[in-house]
Amino acid sequence: MKTLWTVLLAMVLIFAQAIIGSTLPLLFLSRTSPLLSLLGPLGITLTALLFVYLIRRFLDRRPWSSLGWRKPWHIVLGVFAGALPILAACGMAMAVGAGTWVSVDASVLLGALPLGVVVLLLNQAFPEELLWRGHVFDSLSQRLSPRAVLIITSVAFGSVHVFSQGSGTTIGEKLLYALMATALGFAAGAARVRGGGLWMAAGVHLGFHLGMRSVPMKPESFSILLVLMAIGLALAGAVLLRGQGITETNPRASDQAAA
Repeated sequence: MKTLWTVLLAMVLIFAQAIIGSTLPLLFLSRTSPLLSLLGPLGITLTALLFVYLIRRFLDRRPWSSLGWRKPWHIVLGVFAGALPILAACGMAMAVGAGTWVSVDASVLLGALPLGVVVLLLNQAFPEELLWRGHVFDSLSQRLSPRAVLIITSVAFGSVHVFSQGSGTTIGEKLLYALMATALGFAAGAARVRGGGLWMAAGVHLGFHLGMRSVPMKPESFSILLVLMAIGLALAGAVLLRGQGITETNPRASDQAAA
């Protein structure tokens, strides 16, 4: 029962932190302010940090350190692990006619990259991974096997993305988007196991978004693109798990990996 409540609370908080965090700057700024593009994501990250702290302090009674804060440079490895399968999927989509190349000014794209990295990290990659591969992963690891934790966090994370703004227009596309998000959750979870902490998982999530936005492509078949991305992310997760003993049945195994 505690496992169910942990997951359900996270499914609520992923929306709450996005709504509350992005709304807070509007108390001080107008909707037309250029600062909103940065302060909105910052508000989401700060709200996520507050929520996770309160839950771990007063509900789960879990130490903050067990989220896995060491080795912050692992975020770079995660970016590559998350971006490469997406770039490959986009390339394959264009090869089979499911996407077409769109001409863009490369200098504009590169100029927007630094701010884009910060915004994507604060808006989605870090706060969502703090909640799922940080808090939920650590909490469930006290009671369940590493394999069960990986499955539950991946499926729960993917299912909430049925309601994502970018999930498509048809029911089929929304379900495929949820499948792709489940594969992203699996890859991020595998990165949590591989890296022993939060940073590589956040890097995978960030790399996913950077990969999607760095290819100037117009999808001709969104469904095919989603399937290709899901396959790529699943393969990336499988590679990250090699040699990590994810079939271990001892519930404390992932705790030891996160130490």
